Amino acid sequence: MRLSLVFVLATVMIDAMGIGLIMPVMPSLITEVQGGSLAQAAVWGGVLSTVFAVMQFLFSPILGSLSDAVGRRPVLLVSLFVMALDYLIMAVAGTMWLLLLGRVLGGITAATHSTAGAYIADISPPEKKAANFGLLGAAFGAGFVLGPLMGGLLGELGTRAPFYAAAVLVLLNFTLGWFAMGETVREENRRPFDWRRANPFGAFRAVGRIPGIKALLWVYFLYSLAIYVYPSVWSYFTLERFGWQPQVIGLSLAVYGISMALVQGWLLRYTVVWFGERRTVFWGQIFDFIAFGILAFISNGVLAMMLIPVSALGAVVQPALQGMMSKAVDDNQQGELQGVMTAAHALAMILSPLMMTAVFARFTAEGTGFYLPGAPFLLALLLMAIGCAVLLRSRSSVA
Repeated sequence: MRLSLVFVLATVMIDAMGIGLIMPVMPSLITEVQGGSLAQAAVWGGVLSTVFAVMQFLFSPILGSLSDAVGRRPVLLVSLFVMALDYLIMAVAGTMWLLLLGRVLGGITAATHSTAGAYIADISPPEKKAANFGLLGAAFGAGFVLGPLMGGLLGELGTRAPFYAAAVLVLLNFTLGWFAMGETVREENRRPFDWRRANPFGAFRAVGRIPGIKALLWVYFLYSLAIYVYPSVWSYFTLERFGWQPQVIGLSLAVYGISMALVQGWLLRYTVVWFGERRTVFWGQIFDFIAFGILAFISNGVLAMMLIPVSALGAVVQPALQGMMSKAVDDNQQGELQGVMTAAHALAMILSPLMMTAVFARFTAEGTGFYLPGAPFLLALLLMAIGCAVLLRSRSSVA
């Protein structure tokens, strides 16, 4: 069981690493393949990112439900094998259409986060679900830190090197999973696959009928929309407000990733014991609310860097919500639930950058009537406040 858990955590970490690993070279790779200016490359980069998120949104419930039917092991292993092929395709791609195919496959295989979450639900007693979901978050945070660092170093060897490295990492993890992972879905808990419930909208309806779940899904979606302000505008905001260069921006992201990993992997297991899951979610939202309010108006870069570990305290929200919802569904719906949650997060990944960058552009454009680079954080604050209100108004019996 211990090696199986290592494999699942490594899968999530490599998934996060894979995204960050290729980010430093994507502008150069797109320019190399397509030609044209950096601005044109940025447009294609936006298209590729959106396609990735859309595929993750569509396929997370499908793979989650499929894992309820056939088991976690085959879904994870097949997805990893396809992920390795995806990186190899992108490593040799000579056209934008091949890069686009790579992002389609990448978004589908990234949907296995739902299966990894279902595995954690399978092996966790109710009182440890939130803490163990925190381990998933910590693994993602570690990958978030390591990926860009490795990508930047490997990028010095060429634009294709990070893709080959990612393929090797995935294949090594596939080998570990092949020998180490046992199946956690028992025969009596298997649920027949049903396309009507596996598509994102059918899955949302099916899971939303469970008492207490609908309100918590809204809290989770609003939280995801708000928290995605960081990857959406952080680089632009810190350059505009503090004049930070890429090295400092990278350092700040690394500090946030490390802090998030510590909060979810260590601190969370104590907060859910001290406060319970619902109050942990509430206080995590309050920390985010305060951090957004400060960032909206802060003008000192040193203070902003010092605030990053404090703002990471809000990272308790996601795993605590996962724990609450996981306890509310039957064992044969764990994959379906995690698929819905991953799809909700992917939808937020699609919508939030559009919202946050538009607000940033509006309040930093030349000649704007009210200059405020931190305006996106006020929008995030509003979304977090609405989510907090939904949580307080919900009358769920979920702990």
